[in-house]
Amino acid sequence: MQKSKSRSIVFKIAKYLGITFAVILALLFLTPIVFEDQIKEQIKKTANERLSAELNYSDVSVSFFRHFPSLTLTLDNLSLNGSAPYKNEKFITAKEVSFGINVASLIFSKSVKIDQIYLSDSFINVKVNPNGEANYNIYKSQAKTAEKKDSTDTALKLERIEILNSKIIYDDKSTKVHFDALGFNYLGKGDLNKAVFDLYSKAKIEKLNIIYEDEPYLMNKKVDADLITKVNINSLSFFFQQNNLKINQLMVDFKGKFDILKDGYNMDFVIKSDNSDLYDVFTAFPPKYITWLSKTELKGNTTLLFTLKGDYITSQNIAPDLNLDVKIDNGFVNYNKSAFPVSNLNLEVQTKVPSLNPDLLTVDAKNLSLNINKDYIKSKFFVKGANTPEINADLKAKIDLGKLTKALGIPDIELKGSLAGDIQANGKFDQKNKLFPVTKGVFDLENGYVKTKYYPNPITNIIIKSKIDNQKGTFEDLTIKLKPAQFTFEGKPVFVEADLSDFNDLTYDIKAKGELDVNKIYKVFSQKGLDLDGFVKADLVLKGKQSDAEKGNYSKLHNKGTLELRNIGISSEYLPKKFIIKEGIFKINQDKMSFNNFLAAYGQSDFKMNGYLQNVFNYVTTNTGVLKGSFKISARYINVDEFMSNTSADASVTKNSAPKPETKTQTTAQTGVIIIPTNLNLQLLANAQKVNFDKLNLQNATGHLTMNKGKLTMQNTGFDLIGCKVAMNANYQAVTPQKANFDYAIKASDFDIKRAYNEIEVFRKMASAAEKAQGIVSLDYQLKGRLNGNMEPVYPSLVGGGTLSVKDVKVRGLKMFNAVSKQTSSESMKNPDVSKVDIKSTIKNNIMTVERFKFKFAGFRPRIEGTTSLDGKLNLKMRLGLPPLGIFGIPLTVTGTQDNPKVKVGRKTEDLEETKDTE
Repeated sequence: MQKSKSRSIVFKIAKYLGITFAVILALLFLTPIVFEDQIKEQIKKTANERLSAELNYSDVSVSFFRHFPSLTLTLDNLSLNGSAPYKNEKFITAKEVSFGINVASLIFSKSVKIDQIYLSDSFINVKVNPNGEANYNIYKSQAKTAEKKDSTDTALKLERIEILNSKIIYDDKSTKVHFDALGFNYLGKGDLNKAVFDLYSKAKIEKLNIIYEDEPYLMNKKVDADLITKVNINSLSFFFQQNNLKINQLMVDFKGKFDILKDGYNMDFVIKSDNSDLYDVFTAFPPKYITWLSKTELKGNTTLLFTLKGDYITSQNIAPDLNLDVKIDNGFVNYNKSAFPVSNLNLEVQTKVPSLNPDLLTVDAKNLSLNINKDYIKSKFFVKGANTPEINADLKAKIDLGKLTKALGIPDIELKGSLAGDIQANGKFDQKNKLFPVTKGVFDLENGYVKTKYYPNPITNIIIKSKIDNQKGTFEDLTIKLKPAQFTFEGKPVFVEADLSDFNDLTYDIKAKGELDVNKIYKVFSQKGLDLDGFVKADLVLKGKQSDAEKGNYSKLHNKGTLELRNIGISSEYLPKKFIIKEGIFKINQDKMSFNNFLAAYGQSDFKMNGYLQNVFNYVTTNTGVLKGSFKISARYINVDEFMSNTSADASVTKNSAPKPETKTQTTAQTGVIIIPTNLNLQLLANAQKVNFDKLNLQNATGHLTMNKGKLTMQNTGFDLIGCKVAMNANYQAVTPQKANFDYAIKASDFDIKRAYNEIEVFRKMASAAEKAQGIVSLDYQLKGRLNGNMEPVYPSLVGGGTLSVKDVKVRGLKMFNAVSKQTSSESMKNPDVSKVDIKSTIKNNIMTVERFKFKFAGFRPRIEGTTSLDGKLNLKMRLGLPPLGIFGIPLTVTGTQDNPKVKVGRKTEDLEETKDTE
């Protein structure tokens, strides 16, 4: 009986539990259905009211089972666009986004409360343009919606954010920061509805990449982080209170603050890693170091401290201060089980970059030392500033370079040799004020050897014995001795001895002997070879003083020897191409460097030179030395256009200039004017069979050219152009890379107009009316003005005048004479023949003034005077003297343009508007 009663109680309990479970299960299924429309409506309303960006999704469902036990509304295949200026680009896409709904709010409240968000398989694409405008400002300000007190409003009271298997890309063009987080998993908890709340976070990233200014800093790093962040929604600020990160095997403590300002950011970051193992530190390095690390035994105690503090406002050129401190104690490095590992590696370096300005950089290396057995390197140095750095350095070394490179596993280079050095320096390096740090030291290398992967053969037998001394901290007190220096390359030895002192008035004693293959030497150190197989052979003795060379006291110099050059390419900032010395032997005697049959080339141009150069050593070793010389040049062909500078027309535009509205007229890129270096004083007697200049083909060009202080002077220069003998004197000087001044006087005898129009492009442009003219003219003209960046004349700057002598010219189809013929009803005026007339004119302010001139044809006696603008406008007065003697005449005016002349009877004209040169 008792058993039966007990069984009945158990059955009833099971029954009630079953009913309860069934009811709960039914509620789990039915509740979403009952409230689905209400929830969907509220979500749609919230999205419209709270978001300024376009939101799309494929389907909506409500369920307890997606993220049990939370009731969640799920949006499938969601895409959310960004804010301006990225409104048409995706900000967030996700396979699934779920919103956790507070069930009590559905039953007991008129509002739907969302307290959880889940994202899975999402892509968050954050973009910031160069002006600091971001795509994440999609949330409408509450101030705009505060007036709408809708009791059914949806409340967003987040307490949980979970992101699964997602990807984040942050690309900030204003700060040049880019990072990728792949395989991103995140769990964040906190009362996110408050204006100020604590966010407790856990984050795992399978691959993290951080790139700054296109340089990779972290690549493919695993991150495991526990974070506590205080967030202030009102001020958009984040305070990182307690954050422990693990980057691969490196533990990092991260604290700081980050405020989003109206036009930038304020940041105060402190990242440190105390007492970390040196091996663990290297696991956080870029991938190329990981390969090295896999073969390296690495030990040591390491402390890192990184701080970044201040405002970052790109538009105002404001940047934060950066500090980086690195300390390594008792380090040990052994690459690939080397027999001679590095031990006692100690490093203590403090680096500061105020306002991220490299010019304010300071590096304080209080200790950098290591041992390989009894060999050692001990050093410390302090550097402040870049342009005129303050230097305090102390280096002592006695080391076998072969053992060192093997123990450290330095890639792509093989070094050998015994290096011994003891150098101390303290003071400022300032070339302008002739300051040099107080310095004393020696630097010796024996049995040196260098081999790289870029060239199969090494540089061997390197011996360097050097001594540097400067006790007063000036250029004047500086002495450098190099006795001896030598090396062997490709079986050919090179020897150099040098004794240099007083760098204010350089006193030198140099001996050099050997052969050098420039191309192969360059390839030893670089993947990029020269285009030429440059070769130098020297046997020189140079001894003297800079001031004696400058003053011409050549008897006090002792410079002798030969320097043989072949296929050497010389680059200059002034020339877009390389000047190539094909072959030549310099014979050096005192301050004169003579050469015979020196062959050179520049682009398509070829040169054969004989002559001498002076003050070469002073010119090469100082910025003020002037290269003097006199030589004869002969050439088969010179293409002057190839010498033009490559400076861009907009190079001088400042970065902060305000953008201008677009116009139809676009400034074409300018090639730049020819720049004559100011430290040249050269006399050239030149002749060339053919010269090309701005599509002019000159024949048999001869002339005496002088280059001095940046000015080119041409005297008694002559050439043949379309069968015409031309004589010219000219001066030319570049003012900037885009501007040059010139003046010239030119005489051309028996110039064929028809041939000139057909063969000379510049003549067609400036004298388009000559298209159908025939005959012979001569020219005697002087002109000065300015050239633009394309070596073209700036018309308003032209000033000059001269005479055009007309000899047997037939004018056919000229529109001006056609118009005169029509106005005067004289058919013969259409095609006049003109002979033996001198037309004098002057040019100023874009206007050519033609003095009165007369001519006769077919019984008529025309008289013409007036002005024309260089861009084709006409304002001419004309008197058409009638047969038989021209006593009676018709006054005419010619206005309009050369293409559309307007002829009227009368004397009244209007002056053409002058265009004055603004510069």
